[in-house]
This record gives sequence, structure tokens and C-alpha cells, in this order.
Amino acid sequence: MLQSVRHRVLLWGGAVTSALALLSSAVTPAPANAATAATTVSVDDSIQGSGRDQFDYHGSGWGHASGEGAPANPYQGTNSWTDHTGDSVAFDFTGTGLTLHGVTDPGHGIGAVSIDGAAAVDVDFYATSRTGDVALWTSPTLTDGPHTFTLTWTGRKNAAATGTAVTVDRIDFTGEAPEPGTTEIAVDGSGTGRTFDGIGAISGGGGNSRLLINYPEPQRSQILDYLFKPGYGASLQLLKVEIGGDTNSTDGSEPSIEHTRGTVHCDSGYEWWLMEQARKRNPHIKLYGLAWGAPGWIGNTDNSPGGGDFWSQDMIDYLTDWLGCARRHGLDIDYLGGWNERGYDKAWYEKLHSTLADRHLPVRIVAADSGLDVADDMLKDTQFADSVDVVGVHYPCEGGDGGSADTCYSSDNAQATGKPLWASENGSLDENTGAGALIRSITRGYLDGRFTAYLNWPLLAAVYPNLPYDTVGLAVADQPWSGAYDLGTSLWTTAQVTQVTRPGWKFVDQASGYLDGDRTNGSYVTLKPADNSAYSTIVETSTASSAQTADFTIGGGLPTGTVHIWSTDLATGGRGFVHTGDATPENGHFSVTLEPGHVYSLTTTTGQGHGTAAGPPQGHLALPYRDSFEQHTPGREAKYLSDMQGSFETAPCRGGRQGRCVRQMAAEKPIEWQDDSDAFALLGDTDWQDYTVASDVYLEQPGTVELIGRAGEQQRPQSHQAGYFLRVADTGRWSVVRSDSGGRLTTLADGTTRTLGTHRWHNLSLSFSGTTITASVDGRRIGAVDDSAYSTGQIGLGVVGYQTDEFDNLSITPIRHPAAPRPPSPPPCPRPSTAANRRPSRPPSPSPRPVQRPPTSR
Repeated sequence: MLQSVRHRVLLWGGAVTSALALLSSAVTPAPANAATAATTVSVDDSIQGSGRDQFDYHGSGWGHASGEGAPANPYQGTNSWTDHTGDSVAFDFTGTGLTLHGVTDPGHGIGAVSIDGAAAVDVDFYATSRTGDVALWTSPTLTDGPHTFTLTWTGRKNAAATGTAVTVDRIDFTGEAPEPGTTEIAVDGSGTGRTFDGIGAISGGGGNSRLLINYPEPQRSQILDYLFKPGYGASLQLLKVEIGGDTNSTDGSEPSIEHTRGTVHCDSGYEWWLMEQARKRNPHIKLYGLAWGAPGWIGNTDNSPGGGDFWSQDMIDYLTDWLGCARRHGLDIDYLGGWNERGYDKAWYEKLHSTLADRHLPVRIVAADSGLDVADDMLKDTQFADSVDVVGVHYPCEGGDGGSADTCYSSDNAQATGKPLWASENGSLDENTGAGALIRSITRGYLDGRFTAYLNWPLLAAVYPNLPYDTVGLAVADQPWSGAYDLGTSLWTTAQVTQVTRPGWKFVDQASGYLDGDRTNGSYVTLKPADNSAYSTIVETSTASSAQTADFTIGGGLPTGTVHIWSTDLATGGRGFVHTGDATPENGHFSVTLEPGHVYSLTTTTGQGHGTAAGPPQGHLALPYRDSFEQHTPGREAKYLSDMQGSFETAPCRGGRQGRCVRQMAAEKPIEWQDDSDAFALLGDTDWQDYTVASDVYLEQPGTVELIGRAGEQQRPQSHQAGYFLRVADTGRWSVVRSDSGGRLTTLADGTTRTLGTHRWHNLSLSFSGTTITASVDGRRIGAVDDSAYSTGQIGLGVVGYQTDEFDNLSITPIRHPAAPRPPSPPPCPRPSTAANRRPSRPPSPSPRPVQRPPTSR
């Protein structure tokens, strides 16, 4: 048998070495082989892929087991089985004969086997006891050459059997042993697979995009281009946003459009702006809304504190109001979910479906943004199934949230629903070190679980660096005052898929699998449009340890012209999304050498690109810093002010004051996603050291307001916020409290000052000078204390509980310390001189006076 002539592109370190010379010289015919040597090769059922000597499973019902021992003792402890209509498995090999080994069992039925499409022969997998590695069928002697074996489920069984399953344990064939480190990938236009729905990311869950809107130009537009502009960066195809509920959902809270029943404000928050910017850059991007929490009035029939009910008609009406706001912003929402990671209520989803239909809102419903159990109920309840368009599952890969994603999973029931399966949240990974797991979640997510969409959490880390998850996402943008930002390897890894595919393309299952049939070598998926006008294969070698070869054969009406090759080096500091060369197939064949630790995109499409914009270096937010809140749009957060719980928005001032103030808008405890805390917001540079933070405050109701200083590390939940809190009540009762990131509170000083009352404006200030902390009300010192726990940190505003209090004229001013005493000048070197030309020594500066503190008020 003669080997095909191959065209090989050698990719070293993600780049083509002397690309033109190499391409022209690498086309060399291989010598003719003699007849294939008579070698017996055993291949385990776990070796999956579309190449030679791999099991190519077709259909939605195949299951794969490992670790089974006595008494059945299947080969290498594994076996694969199906009992679903239309399921089959193919095995391509080169040789003269083949033997199928399977697992027999009382519950197994009859399969049909064939070679090269010849007449099928029945094989019975039934036995009175379960036994593995049973030789069930041997082919006749075949002509030496390439052949295809096929096993198909028939649904038939003998009278004694209790089921119809068929199995594969291993195949032995006589013929040409596979070449180590080589994978043959046949990309054929007639290949079938599921429809690709896109790659996206999530803004929300929560507050992780908060600082982006405050970035200066041109850096803000640069970041947006890198995220959404086609052919420039991540080129996202889906954007999922949080439907705000005034409650913390990881790194902050996002504002509701309806803080109190009946008052809808369609400009609240920054997600509208973000969706508008995404659609501006990519009109085809799909938009998806999901709630993590909700305002406390929803479903609260008796107005009791914390008495809200998410699974209520109120929530459905709230979601339709949100969709109405989207339309006011010129945005059509494509997908809508329920309650993030909080299960599902079947009747509620059915009501949501009927409400959207009645109101002529063409929005598809995703359920349930949690686990796979929703699919079980969908198969049992047709009305529920008819109300759901997409099965959305969170973290369906190994390790879950932030895990390795070496393997992924779905379920037979999920695949049997006939609905698209989405990894509707995945990730929680560092922008750089998480890139390998990100690409594995995409490729292996399809291979192992048939997931057709992937949404990375989060979109980017536009959060303060003292918050949890401050480097996760596709980029980091935590310094709006300097304009500095960082693009992660994950952004370019995402581009390896999005810049060479389109939603609506089909996966080609026969051209998707694991390199050389072993997942440790890496994985690959192939996609194409319905008209066969293009194709793209994405290959990841993230877990490989050495270079490998992939031999491609193109056919079935697909283009056989130039293949463009892009790569990303997953190593720290590696180059991202680089055009490493082109290959021109000869007689439909070409080969590439794949280096370990890379992602490759081989595509016949064009239009790819790597943006060139770069941000400035990082810098500090200079003091003094002041904000009168007059320049901000009503209903939005003030510049740099990031809500942690509740919702702090600019609004017309009360109490007879003209202009705009910041008001805490959540009037009652929300329906929460994680634990409760007081409502508060943070602002500023975590390196601020000695300063005075001051603000006018207006108590709308009896209660307590807060000024926060030297705010540092926050752990989940948000009540675990390190820093110092000045708390002053309407009664005049005050305290200075130290909080740590474990949620422990220590009162450092307390007392009582003049009554503040309600509906009157006052001024609070909190000063830090070294270890000395000083509190003042209306310009009068009420107490001071020494504490050395925290030396730097941000400032914050807050209320104890959920009062709708106001803040105005925020200022952070540095405390200037006296210059250190200058040491006396050293005596001059001895030299001949006269008294007249000597200068007298300069006396040392006087020492600074000690700070005098007034007694603490009680």
C-alpha cells in the first residue's frame, strides 16, 4: 500500500520557522511500503477520536465507564455502551482482519456489525452473567489496506434478555500499528454534529465589570474592542449580564431597575451601557439576562423583612419590565434565565414561558443555570420541557468552579432532551494561568458532554484588587484613574475559537476527538457552516508533554485551498493569537507538527486579527480627591464608587439641599444570593495611607450611617471586609469598629455625642495618621484611638441595615506630616583657613510637638 503524499507545516513554539522556505521544502513523497506487517494491535474502547485506530462514537446515548474490576473484568477496566436509537460506533484501521470484544450481560441485546458498508451481521451481547473482554465477532480475512468497522444499535434482543444495550470493550486487528504521536484527522463535508451556539462571557455575579465604565478614553474603547470587536481580540459571540437585584453576588451588588414596587428606572446600573457597546461593535452578538437576586418587595405578600419570594409572579413581571427597559435602550434580549444556581421551580418556568408568549416577547428560556437535574424533570414533564429552550449547566468539567477541566460530563437525559446543552457558566480562572482549563472546557466540553456554548465567568476583572477574584476573566482593568489594563492569555485563547467560527456552524463529530486517542495528548474539534464553504479545526495540546503530528485529509466538498494557522502559547508570557503560517493541501492532504502547551486554529476563513492598542502604566489615585456628585447621571453609581451591598445611586438631594447626592436606594433586605450584610460601597486606592475621609450625611429614617477608612481585603461574603468603620446613629450614639476579613468586629472606641436626629444634614469625618484614628461629627472631635491593624486602604460609605440615607460632598484629603528633623551637618574636613572664612554650624531643627488628644466623649 502506498502512503499518501502529505504537506507538513512544522510549528515550533507557536511560530513557523522560515515559513515560506519550510512550506516549499516540506512537500516530500514518502517511500512506498511493502505489504503491511502482520502485527496484532489491541485498542481499548476509551481511545476516542475520528482518526485511524480510534473509536468514533455517533449519537447521543453512548456511556463510557472506567474502573470496573471483578467479576466482569473488562479490558483495562473500561467499556462503552448504548441503548439509544441511531447510535453507532466506527473504527478505521489498516490491515487484514479484526475481532470485536465486548461485555456480555443479562440486560444486553443485539447489535449489527459490518465492514466497509457491507451487509450487516447480528451479534448478540446477551449472557446469563456479566463478563468482560468477550470475543464476540471476527471478520473474514480482508484485503490488506484501509477498512472501516461499524457497530450499530438495533433495539432488538433475544427472548431471555432484559434490555437492548450493546457494548464495546476493545478491538484487536491484524495490520499496521499506529505511528506513535500521530493523529489522522479526516475532515469531510458530509460529517454531522450538533449546532455550535457560540463562546461568550458573563458580566455580573457580581460587579465584576463595575470599573470599566469609569475608564478614560481611549483606554475604555480599547478594552471594549478587545472584548467585542470581531477580528481584534476575544470577538465574543455571547454576552450574559446580571439582572440587578441590589444584592451582592460575588464582587459587589448590581442595582435593580425597581428598588421599590412600581417605580421603574430603566437607566440604573452599567449593564445597559455595556450591552450597547457590545452590540455597537458586533451587531450579531447574542444577549442573555440572568438574575442572581432580586429586590426584597418581590413576592413579599406581608411586607415582612426578608420575606421576598423569587419564584413568584412578581418576579416574572419584574423580568418583563427589565426586557421592556432593554427595548428602550434599543436592545433585543435573546435569552433569559431564572435564578442563578438556586435550582428551579417548574411551574414558575411554565408561567414565564406563557407570559413571554402572551406579551409577544420572542426570548428563549434557559434552565436552570445550575446542575443537570433539570434535564431529568424535562424528560418526565413535557409541559416543563416545552417551556425551556436551552439546558444551561454550570461548571460541567473536572474540578468544577476554577477546576482543571481535564474531563467534562453531561448526562444521557440532558442529551436526550433534544435541547442545546450549554456550559452557561464556567471559568472562575485567572486571566493567564486559567487559559489551559478554558480551552479544555470548550473542546472537551463538546467531546465529553456535547456542550455547544461556553460562557466564561467573568468577562473581566474590572474590580478593586482587594476583592475576591481580582484577576479572573479575560482581562484585568482595576485602575480607571490611570487607564492601565492587562489582557490575559485567556482572551487570546478565546480568540482561537471565536475568530475562526460562527454561531450556527455545525460540529463535525468525525473530525473531533483526542490526539492519538489519548486525552493527555490534547483534543481537537472541527466546525463548518451548512454550505461547506469553510472549515476550522481547533486543537489544544495543553496537557501534552511532547510534540505531535496531525495528518489532515480534506474532502466531502469542503474547500481544499490555503489553511491559515494561528496559535497561542499557554506558557506564562507566551505569545497570544499569532499567525504562525499557512498550509496548502496537496491532493487534499496536509500535516502539522503541534508543540505542547499550545492552542492552534487551522482555518480556511479570513479576517482574523490581533489588536495593537496598549494601556499606560499603573499609577496611584492622587489625593486630595473630592466629589460633589453634581456631574453624574441620576440613577447611576458615582465615579469609582462600587456597591458591595444595596445600591448607592446619584439622586436629587433631600432635606432642602439643591443639586445631587448619593442615596442608598434599597429600602429593604433583598432576596439574596449570598449572605446578608449592611449596605455599603467602596472607593479609591488600596494604597492610600494617612488621610481624612469626610462626607455630609442625611438620615432619612432612624438608624445608623457609616464612614469606612483603610478598607482592605474582602473575603466572601461581603461582610468579611477588613477596615475601620465610624458608625453614628440618629441618637448620637457612635463607635469606631475594626472589622477583619474573617467577619470579626472589634469595637475600639464608642460614646455618645449630640443627637443628629433625622431629616437634617450633618458632616462626619474619619482621620488616619499613623496608628491614630480620629472621629469627628460636624467638625467636633468625638473620639480618638490607636490601632495598628491596618496602615492603608480605601474609603467607603454605608448604612447599618437598609435605610435610604444620603451622602454629599465626599472628600479624601491627605494628612501632611511635619518634615523629619535634619541631622546636624558633619564637621568640615580639616584644612588651612582663617576664622573669617569659616561658617558656623547650622543648629538642628526643633523636634515636632506631641499630638494632644481631647478626652473621648461618652
